[in-house]
Amino acid sequence: MTSRGAPAREGPGVPGPFFITRRCALPRFVDSHCHLAMGEFTPDLPEVLARAAEAEVDRILVVGSDEEGSADALELVKNEGGGRFFAAVGIHPHESSTALSGIPPSVKRMARSPEVTAVGETGLDFFYDHSPRDVQVRVFSEHVALAREVKKPLVVHVREAYPEALEVLRREKADECGGVIHCFSGNLEQAAAAIDLGFFISFAGPLTFPRNAALRETAAALPLERLLCETDAPYLSPQPRRGRRNEPSYVSFVYRALADARGITLEECSQALWSNASRLFRWGA
Repeated sequence: MTSRGAPAREGPGVPGPFFITRRCALPRFVDSHCHLAMGEFTPDLPEVLARAAEAEVDRILVVGSDEEGSADALELVKNEGGGRFFAAVGIHPHESSTALSGIPPSVKRMARSPEVTAVGETGLDFFYDHSPRDVQVRVFSEHVALAREVKKPLVVHVREAYPEALEVLRREKADECGGVIHCFSGNLEQAAAAIDLGFFISFAGPLTFPRNAALRETAAALPLERLLCETDAPYLSPQPRRGRRNEPSYVSFVYRALADARGITLEECSQALWSNASRLFRWGA
């Protein structure tokens, strides 16, 4: 065996016993969007992180949704350390009404932290409309400006608002910072428009749902070098974990659905998306 510290086989030309610690053929996964700092994980966070490690989820982006949640995400990342956890900070469109005076100064300061590798979660949600639409648009535009200023990519939430969101991204010159449309639920044309602006497309648990054949067709048609996978935990658990709290260890189900849709191996898929996430968030190889 030659994985995870197993002794290598002795033989001609091999100078005695030694250990290989490099993970050779094993797939390793990135969860490019989850909310580990939320209260749903407070009772058993160490166990959740242990299961993620056991499932080869080696990099995780912990995303904030409001001022307090962003601070919690950054604190978690600082506490865990080790180059495995990274943070995104911002105001979710549901919470846009809490930023009537603009993005809170504390969030702007956090966005400059080295542990923070993206700005968001921001965007537009015209399905729930928890905040007035004009307020959502203004706060979203402010996030684009912040991302351009700190030179970090955006994490964008869009629901029932793809034309409007794409308009904001174009108008505010989001191609200068790039980013990702997380938990993508749109069509091929909308995905292509986002990619043209320098964005990546991330798929979550809905990609695994039996009724979402159209979404899998879209995932199969897009360039692999612009794709990511995520959990959006604690939400949107994939098949066959629906009905449970989602967590990063389940992200491999999304990878498997994407690999199957594209007719590639799980290893090919995980390697490509590892490279994609590293490039987008500037994590290094």
